[in-house]
Amino acid sequence: MNFELTDEQQQLADSLRKYLGNAYDFEKRKAILNSPSGVNEKVWATFAELGLTAMTLPEADGGFGGGAVDLMAVMQACGEALVVEPLLDNIGLAGRLLAKAGNEAQRSAWLPGLADGSVQLAFASSEPGHRYDLTPQTTTATSTADGWLLNGEKIVVIGAPTATRLIVSANNGNGTSLFLVDPQAAGVTLKAYRTVDGIRAADIHFSHVKLGADALLGTAGEALPLVEEAVDFATALLCAEAVGAMQFACDATLEYLKTRKQFGVAIGSFQALQHRMVDMVVATEEARSMAILAAAKADDASLTPTERARAISAAKVKIAEAAKLVREESVQLHGGMGMTEELKVSHTFRRLTMASQRFGDADHHLERYAALA
Repeated sequence: MNFELTDEQQQLADSLRKYLGNAYDFEKRKAILNSPSGVNEKVWATFAELGLTAMTLPEADGGFGGGAVDLMAVMQACGEALVVEPLLDNIGLAGRLLAKAGNEAQRSAWLPGLADGSVQLAFASSEPGHRYDLTPQTTTATSTADGWLLNGEKIVVIGAPTATRLIVSANNGNGTSLFLVDPQAAGVTLKAYRTVDGIRAADIHFSHVKLGADALLGTAGEALPLVEEAVDFATALLCAEAVGAMQFACDATLEYLKTRKQFGVAIGSFQALQHRMVDMVVATEEARSMAILAAAKADDASLTPTERARAISAAKVKIAEAAKLVREESVQLHGGMGMTEELKVSHTFRRLTMASQRFGDADHHLERYAALA
C-alpha cells in the first residue's frame, strides 16, 4: 500500500506547519492559554481560510468532502504545535454528526457557518460515573407537546465554552437521540475550565431545558450508530495528532542530547541514552503506522461497523502505549527541567497523557477489541 501523501495533502500540511511555526510558537501559545477565552480567534479564522474547517464536510454543505486520510498530516502539524483550538471536535466529531444526522434545514443553518469559521460546535456525550460509555445513562429527553424537555449533566465537553451550538446525546426512553442545544438557553449551565493540556472544556448541567421539535437530529432513539462512527472517526484524527506530538518530543529530546554536556562531552554520546532515544523513535514510527491504518479504516465505507471499530481500537491501544513511552522518556532524558512550565516538552507530556485517555484508554480499547472478535 502506498502511504505517501498526495501533492495537495502535503501542500496543505506544509502551509499549516509554516503558519503555526510563525504564529503559534511556544511563547505565543502560552499567551493564548492565559487569555480570557483560552483560544485565538485569528488562528481560527486562518484555519477557515486554509479550508480546514470545511475539510470533512460534504460538498453540498459547503465543504470539501475529505476524510481522515486527508487530515492526517494536518492533525500531525496541530499535534507538533500543541494547538488548543478545538479543530478536531468541530470537524471530526460535532460537525460530522450534524452532517450525517441533520435534515436539510439544520445542515443549511449551521454547516456553512462551520465551514467559513463563523460557527463552532461541541459534542456533549460523557457523563459522570460512566467513563467511555457512548450510550447516555443520566441525560434524558422527554417528549412534550411543543418538542422536548432536556435534563441531565455532561462533563469534559471540549470546545463548549466557545461553541455556538451544542450537540447533546440523551436517552429519550427508546434509545440514544441527538439534540441541537443553544448553550445560552434557559436551564443550561456551563462550568468552564482548562484541561491539563490547556484545551478549554466545560461541565454542563441541563435543568428542564425546553427544546423545539426542530432541535432533534435524525430519528429519535436511533442515533447510537452515528455517534459510534463519529467517535471512531475522531479517534483516528486524535491518533494522528498524537503522532505529531510524539514527533516533536523526539526531535526536542534528540536536540537536547546533542547539546547538553556532561563530563565534557554531549550526553548523546552515552550509549545507554542512545538506546533510550532509539526506543522513542521506534515507538513513534510504530504509532505513525497505526495512525495511518486508523485513518484508512475510518474512511473505508466497505467495512462493517465491527471491522471499523476493531481497527480503530487496535490503533488506539498502540498509540496509547507509544505515547506513554515517548512522553516519559522525553521528560526523563531532559532531567528535572523536563517538567518545568518553561519547556515545551512538559506541555507535550500533558497532551500525550490526554490523548491516551480521550475516547477510551488502552484498557477500554483492549476490552472493546476482544468483545468484537
